[in-house]
Amino acid sequence: MLITLRICNKILHRRIFLLRTMSKASVSSYLIEESKYSFLKELGLEKNNKGVYHGVWTGNGETVTSICPSNNRPIADVIQGNLNDYENAIKELQKAWNVWADIPAPQRGEIVRQIGDALREKKSALGKLVSLEMGKILPEGEGEVQEYVDICDYAVGLSRMIEGKVLPSERPGHALLEMWNPLGAIGIISAFNFPVAVYGWNNAIALVCGDVMLWKGAPSTNLCSIAVIKIIQSVLEKNKLPGAICSLVCGGADIGSAMAKDTRLPLVSFTGSSRAGLQVAMEVQKRFGKSLLELGGNNAIIVADDADLDMVIQSAVFACVGTAGQRCTTTRRLIVHEKVWFSLL
Repeated sequence: MLITLRICNKILHRRIFLLRTMSKASVSSYLIEESKYSFLKELGLEKNNKGVYHGVWTGNGETVTSICPSNNRPIADVIQGNLNDYENAIKELQKAWNVWADIPAPQRGEIVRQIGDALREKKSALGKLVSLEMGKILPEGEGEVQEYVDICDYAVGLSRMIEGKVLPSERPGHALLEMWNPLGAIGIISAFNFPVAVYGWNNAIALVCGDVMLWKGAPSTNLCSIAVIKIIQSVLEKNKLPGAICSLVCGGADIGSAMAKDTRLPLVSFTGSSRAGLQVAMEVQKRFGKSLLELGGNNAIIVADDADLDMVIQSAVFACVGTAGQRCTTTRRLIVHEKVWFSLL
């Protein structure tokens, strides 16, 4: 199992190296140009994609090439955002919140319902993209999209259940009313291993609460981020709503750092390593902001003396190598009862 984890880490490091070093001049053939990968264009992707969206698509930062980890071939290019793009996105985000917050929660829920339906229509294509760009198996790629759909369904119900309290007042003829208000504009920073589902969990709930959001996905899965936002864009435009409600800035650590320090984002949701999460949490706390953190794990399977070893083996293999070994719940250790251990020697 340790060998498998080391191999997965080597694959990850190689992907990062390729992402940083491959230039457009060295690329001769892109997967998006081949008929086998026609689902990419079905998602609105092109050979050259702009990676910033706040009602319009733009991007003035570094151009990076998204690489398929299974064959090391380029998929497509993405023009990422720079700090000026980020600043423009934040300004448009604040304008969009003035519109979105005034819409009643059940109506916001209706928009989320439409987003869920749009995702259903693109489930197969988007699942294939997740598998192609991230490296997990196809059923897991489609499963990510389904998780997003499911959380949309859940959020639609919540949009009609946002509670408040009526409290007694010491003043005659008066009552105290408790009402929950949206935070405003929030930041979402997601990891490469779940390039669709993690954003979906944040996005659907935040939308029904009346929040708008700025998303920075992982640079190695920029195409997944762009494809998701294009799906959401179609719903917002159909309902004549500002596209900046769900803004996107593809970029590197400079964008993530700006989000963590930005007082205009009262909450930042971060998914990634414990080390990076600690840095984000400290920067957000310095300005008395709120943070949601989903970080790495150190998980073990405990094998008791009466365990079904066939089940143990199947469980351990899946827990170790599922999602290409890149998951916060990936098994790192086996704690085996001595009777079982000696029986295997």
